[in-house]
Amino acid sequence: MPRQIAFYGKGGIGKSTTSQNTLAALAEMGQKILIVGCDPKADSTRLILNSKMQDTVLHLAAKAGSVEDLELEDVMKLGYRDIKCTEAGGPEPGVGCAGRGVITAINFLEENGAYDDVDYVSYDVLGDVVCGGFAMPIRENKAQEIYIVMSGEMMALYAANNISRGILKYAGTGGVRLGGLICNERQTDRELELAEALAKRLNTQMIHFVPRDNVVQHAELRRMTVLQYKPESQQAEEYRQLAQKIHANGGKGTIPTPISMEELEDMLLEFGIMKSDEQALAELEAKEKAKACAAG
Repeated sequence: MPRQIAFYGKGGIGKSTTSQNTLAALAEMGQKILIVGCDPKADSTRLILNSKMQDTVLHLAAKAGSVEDLELEDVMKLGYRDIKCTEAGGPEPGVGCAGRGVITAINFLEENGAYDDVDYVSYDVLGDVVCGGFAMPIRENKAQEIYIVMSGEMMALYAANNISRGILKYAGTGGVRLGGLICNERQTDRELELAEALAKRLNTQMIHFVPRDNVVQHAELRRMTVLQYKPESQQAEEYRQLAQKIHANGGKGTIPTPISMEELEDMLLEFGIMKSDEQALAELEAKEKAKACAAG
């Protein structure tokens, strides 16, 4: 059986970029990869395919009449280093649940042998797990190893904690585990320390701290991974290190221990990232006093 991993994280955190670069590095190591894009934006495979958005399973099924009318080669394309790519697709914005596309795609791929000859199946999942559809790879006992892409920004930390809640909910019945946190540097205050502190609170590890580098954006504009665009760059080496750590991490995931919102805020206060009510009030009063003095 292949290792079934999933990349979660709040929207805009660089999850799809991180997952595709990491999977490209795993493919360089000789691993056979299948990507199942579970984001309705269908952008989980574009860097691997060096193309615009791939046609999704739901879209192709609608055109063909039903998913039973499709062949495996209709929904799966080969990309960089022969990585197999599929996008589940989803409903129009504001209509329906993304879970339908995800489970339809997974069932179709399994029934047609897509999982038979691969070392890794990777699910790229949007946002957190408030919507049941986005929890589908976990709920259906598919993704066994979850990696959360986050940063030192408050909402990214909040999403990481919330995703951990979803993992905990299904850890007992499905055996899903938290593989660790991946921090995409946003150059916020004490970012590495904060990420490591959250990892400790969640009973997991900081898998890798990915430094910020404009080469990532340059590669994306060309619809490439950094490993394809600038294979000798330091950023490509960072993704190779991340891939090696994930590869060595098989079977070492943990059951997370999510914390309350109050505990998360206390942690941010402790690191000086968020001001207390008293600090905020004192700063406001000082500004008002300075404004009054200037006026008068």
